[in-house]
Amino acid sequence: MEINWISVVIATLIPSILGFIYYSKPLFGKAWMSSIGMTEEKMKSANMPVMMIVSIIMSFFIAFFMMGFCNGAGQEGQFDTFKHGAAHGTLISIFFVIPIFITKGLFHQTKWKTMLINGLYWMICLALMGGVLDAMNHWNMEIPAHGM
Repeated sequence: MEINWISVVIATLIPSILGFIYYSKPLFGKAWMSSIGMTEEKMKSANMPVMMIVSIIMSFFIAFFMMGFCNGAGQEGQFDTFKHGAAHGTLISIFFVIPIFITKGLFHQTKWKTMLINGLYWMICLALMGGVLDAMNHWNMEIPAHGM
C-alpha cells in the first residue's frame, strides 16, 4: 500500500482543529466544562504545550491506523471516496471507541453528558479522518514535468 503522507498529516491535524471548534464555549465547551467540573483557573494551569504535542502524536497513531483500515486490500477504485472513509470512521467510533468511553465512564462514574459530548466529538473526528484518508490516498502526488 502506498501512503499519501499529505493525507496522513491532514488527518492527524483534524482532532486538534475540530477540538478547538467543538469544545469552544459557543458549542460544547461550557457544557463539557460543567460536566467534568473544569474551571477556567484549572484550564490555565495545564501544561498546554505538552498536551498539544502528545495529542498530535496520538492523532498521528490514529491516522496511521485508519490509513490501513480505510485503504486495505479490496478497497481500491470505487471505494476511494470521502463517503466510504467516513463510514469506516463512524463504524470504528460506534463499535470500538464509544463502547470504551462508556465502559470506562461507568466505572469512573462519569456523567452521561460528558460521555455523549466526547463520544460525538470522536465520531465526527474519525469520520472526517477516514474520509480524508480514503479520498486522498490515491491522488497522484507527482509533480508533472511541463515541456519535457
